[in-house]
Amino acid sequence: MSFPAKGMSSQNKPVSLRSYSFVQYLKFIIPSLVGIYLFMVPVKTEEGITIPVAFMAGVINNLFVDYVPVAATWLMILSVLASIVSRVFKPAFIMKNSFLYTVFHVSNGWLVTRILGTVFSVMSVFKVGPEWIGNENTGGLLAYDLIPVLFTTFLLAGFFLPLLLNFGLLELFGALLAKVMRPLFKIPGRSSLDCLASWVGDGTIGVLLTSKQYEGGYYTKREAAVIATTFSVVSITFTIVVNQYLKLEDYFLEYYATIVIAGLVAAIIMPRIPPLSRKPDTGYEHTELKAEEGIPSNTNPLKWGISEAVLQANKNNNVSSIIKEGFRNVIEMWLGVIPVVMAIGTVGVVIAEYTPVFKYLGMPFIPILSVLQVPEAAAASQTMIIGFADMFLPAIIGSGIESEMTRFVIGCVSVTQLVYLSEMGGLLLGSKLPVNLKDLILIFLLRTSITLPIVVLVAHWIF
Repeated sequence: MSFPAKGMSSQNKPVSLRSYSFVQYLKFIIPSLVGIYLFMVPVKTEEGITIPVAFMAGVINNLFVDYVPVAATWLMILSVLASIVSRVFKPAFIMKNSFLYTVFHVSNGWLVTRILGTVFSVMSVFKVGPEWIGNENTGGLLAYDLIPVLFTTFLLAGFFLPLLLNFGLLELFGALLAKVMRPLFKIPGRSSLDCLASWVGDGTIGVLLTSKQYEGGYYTKREAAVIATTFSVVSITFTIVVNQYLKLEDYFLEYYATIVIAGLVAAIIMPRIPPLSRKPDTGYEHTELKAEEGIPSNTNPLKWGISEAVLQANKNNNVSSIIKEGFRNVIEMWLGVIPVVMAIGTVGVVIAEYTPVFKYLGMPFIPILSVLQVPEAAAASQTMIIGFADMFLPAIIGSGIESEMTRFVIGCVSVTQLVYLSEMGGLLLGSKLPVNLKDLILIFLLRTSITLPIVVLVAHWIF
């Protein structure tokens, strides 16, 4: 396959495209296929459906199950110590190194958050301090169940993300789907890869992809916020776990189809209303915003996308720089994100476990669920809010509800709410993405308001 040299756009004839050799095409095809396989191809394992990166992360966790929580804790301690040194002493080797400065020279608020996360992790792993912070339902849940998964996922994803980001896939997807993503969801065509990786693979992968694209100057603040809080859904595997926990195995197809329908409706509405619609269309402060390149008129989108993809792939001739980028990705996520997830997640589950806050917050949903004719409305009401702490909590609380329809509603809504502090919320707040806690609370409530009636309507039709 070859294309003629690239020329000027014309209204009457297609733009002539670049010509490439077979080897140049292979530089796009091979890394891209490997990236697609690792991040986007579902594979069946003994524990269910997953993606290769998540499967490999699980294998590593199983091999080093006794060591990963301890290693993660020591890395958090390192992160806190280096951050304190940076803030107090401002050593030249940190202040003059852009990477170290970004990782360690954080604001006072984020420093406090890192300290809290580290303290919670020490309490949970080394069994010191109050039991209510470090037990298996609070800090222990984060330290032994979530953090190890993030630790190994970040390790593999950090090194392999360049296969998705740097070798032309984004350019190809951008050309093919620009006419869909922009009108429907008000985001660039290249974001379709982020969205697909999230829906098929895992929401954490989607957040990492979005964050890297935003920091690279490819998304505006508004676009990055929309993509991260709209399409970074949980993996198919997790939805299966929720479905099984709620004893709805016989309704899985209906259950997942409902999640997709409600999620797409929310994805169309959310970018058009505050707070997402009010995010500025300006880029990341430390990177020049790159203009979205449109497809020349009368030019085949597929051919244009392939031409631009091969061009991008052949810019990567330095293997050491790619490895260095992967290493930096891993270190930044380990030292910058994991302490934040530990801090915010632990606070959220402690509130859910030991206080009636979420029960009281869920009371306004009792009349709403009653009007929507959802059985056992009072029992279901607190599950509408408690998912903000952790997405699995609604399933735990709702599993004892007798009505299948109500359990179906709880399962679907808990997944489509999307934002939860124990993982996704902590990741978003710990990243460079332009969202804050107030945004996440409002987005959670809006998504609940949008998806609940849709889920209930489908539930009445099914049951």
